[in-house]
Amino acid sequence: MKTGKPANSAAGPKAVYHAMSKAFEAMKLGKTFKILGDLNQKGGIDCPGCAWPDPSHRSKLGEYCENGVKAIAEEAMDANADAAFFARHSIEMMRDQTDYWLGHQGRLTQPMRIKKGEAHYSPVSWNELFDTIASKLSGLASPNDGIFYTSGRTSNEAAFLYQLFVRIFGTNNMPDCSNMCHESSGVALSHTLGIGKGSVKLEDFYQSELILIVGQNPGTNHPRMLSALKKAKSHGAKIVVINPLKEAGLIRFEDPQSVAGMLGIGSSIADLYLQIRINEDVALFQALSLKLLELAKDRPNIIDSAFINEKTDGFQAFKSHLETQDFQQLIERTGLPMDQIDQLIQLLTERHQIIACWAMGLTQHVNAVDNIQEIVNLLLLKGSIGKPGAGTCPVRGHSNVQGIAPWESGSDPVKSF
Repeated sequence: MKTGKPANSAAGPKAVYHAMSKAFEAMKLGKTFKILGDLNQKGGIDCPGCAWPDPSHRSKLGEYCENGVKAIAEEAMDANADAAFFARHSIEMMRDQTDYWLGHQGRLTQPMRIKKGEAHYSPVSWNELFDTIASKLSGLASPNDGIFYTSGRTSNEAAFLYQLFVRIFGTNNMPDCSNMCHESSGVALSHTLGIGKGSVKLEDFYQSELILIVGQNPGTNHPRMLSALKKAKSHGAKIVVINPLKEAGLIRFEDPQSVAGMLGIGSSIADLYLQIRINEDVALFQALSLKLLELAKDRPNIIDSAFINEKTDGFQAFKSHLETQDFQQLIERTGLPMDQIDQLIQLLTERHQIIACWAMGLTQHVNAVDNIQEIVNLLLLKGSIGKPGAGTCPVRGHSNVQGIAPWESGSDPVKSF
């Protein structure tokens, strides 16, 4: 572990250097550029790095980030983990290795199987493999007795074919990586809005007036989002980050697809950075809603009363509950200074096209559903649902969820959130 002064910018030439060095370590030069040329392009392949949506007009310089290059390099590396590798390495030996080491030993060259009591995987023919699987599946009393899992390392394309096979077999028992990451998002959004996925597309970011980024580190986990946020700011959006961790990419972004970025000249992303106390998001969003309702007594246009009356249920119960809360105590729970809260409230009073984004910083708490429902409540107060430049944006970590989970897929050819 290394410690040092925190960075205050991200991406730029340093990211390009690290990305390409990892790619060239894993693959030959020609193969590297062929694969990267197809990555996230129309008619190409979806990046396994994250699920950030692809724009209608793709960059010819490369529609991917440093994380994406590293991920695809591991998937397409020249090294092979063949039968000889497994003959040399027992299960016990491999258990002592790190995931990083295992991932860099190469791609499988044929199906491998381990029988009960054996110490090593051994090769098996495709015909024997298919016969074994078919025998097991046909022996089930019901298709629902089977469970068909896909991890985050499965490609979007493979996951799509896999779910077709499973549904034709006759079951929807298909847990995947999103059940850990965004199950709480699906539950909260289904209960509040009736649909378990995000309600915005990429183009909405460029029409938004205010973007909230809550419990998310896009510079680390979804770096292409920084390009979208930079563009949103150029269209007039304000960006507020709510996260205990101050991430370099949200402070300043050196866009590697611009001359300025490659010269180390960065763009400011966050207009306001609220380093909230861990897991006090409910307190913050209840405080914000409570204050907006109070201000709306004198300035009714602060909230969207017509939208609330026509499109929502339970407003009076929600309002009554908020009125039992003590505003000052809620603020104290967040650990935030009042001047920062006032700045955010001012932005909320002035703007109605609001997008709220979130990731694991909200979804992994025991009260994760409550976290997300309070965000939805704030958006409903502002009428920021179901209109251009406004809505919910749970940001996924893997594109394969698009291929396998119906509640996450959209009809639009641009990937939904």
